[in-house]
Amino acid sequence: MAIPATSGAPANTFHSPLAEEIAAARGAVANVVPILRQLLRSDDNSIFSDEIIARVRGMFVDVARQLVIALAEAAGHAEPEGWAHEAAEELAHALAENPAFLEHFHTLALEWQWTVRLERSRALDPVLPPLLQARMADPDALASAGAMNLLAAQARFCQSQRRMQLPLAELPGDLLHIALMTLRAHVGTEAAADTYALIAERSVRAGIDETRSRLAQMGRVLDGMGGKALSALEIDKAGLALFLTALARGAGLSRESAIMATVDSQLPRLLLALRACGLAPNAVADAALAFHPDAILPQGYADLSPADAAALLGEVGA
Repeated sequence: MAIPATSGAPANTFHSPLAEEIAAARGAVANVVPILRQLLRSDDNSIFSDEIIARVRGMFVDVARQLVIALAEAAGHAEPEGWAHEAAEELAHALAENPAFLEHFHTLALEWQWTVRLERSRALDPVLPPLLQARMADPDALASAGAMNLLAAQARFCQSQRRMQLPLAELPGDLLHIALMTLRAHVGTEAAADTYALIAERSVRAGIDETRSRLAQMGRVLDGMGGKALSALEIDKAGLALFLTALARGAGLSRESAIMATVDSQLPRLLLALRACGLAPNAVADAALAFHPDAILPQGYADLSPADAAALLGEVGA
């Protein structure tokens, strides 16, 4: 999935209309975080009728609940679950002030929304797509074990999303660190409280192995596929979760940016990202139409080389 060397004129000299369309879409994405923050602060439950906002809020409360339970256990509280039920909401609001947290939870909620939609529209199994099934049957023991581990991790993700929850162990390392630092700041500087927060932090860190997370498992499966990793961009074969990770890797995007590229207003960015991965124009169209079957695809992407598509994607802001 390497991007070939560029040749010829820079992409922006002959594809400025497409670049302008993508830049405008990127501007719309920039407004997501402040809007989410404002919605999550509101006490008007009617605002949370939107599925995405409700799911994001649910994940924040669940993460906060887990942190408060760890703090209560460190303090020797008799009923940590009950205490967490009372105290988690305030900590959840503090966590929601962090843009990186908001972006990550928002895109996880979008991923789940697509998971449900594609299961209905394309009979796409959210847990065991054909590619993963084939890897499980691989005679190579490492490949088979890796696929089994990912199967279990994806099943846990689906179960958690149905409950609007997220285990601390599934947080990327930087977000786990932010969560623990937020907890320490939240309890204040009084000596006993800070001591309990430090004990809770150590306990949480000791119980988490980031290499076992769903995101890490997907990375290892793609690594194990070697030169065949491009097939993970065939969404009906690979399933949504692995497709999104392969798209992010191939286009040089964060996984959050790759997920955002799948929303309606970001279709030009999705086309560029797919082309940057090295997909042929017809395969790019197939992948884009899986998400937007009624879309009229913008002109110009098929004429771009993968290197030009990557350059243009970088110009407008990935």
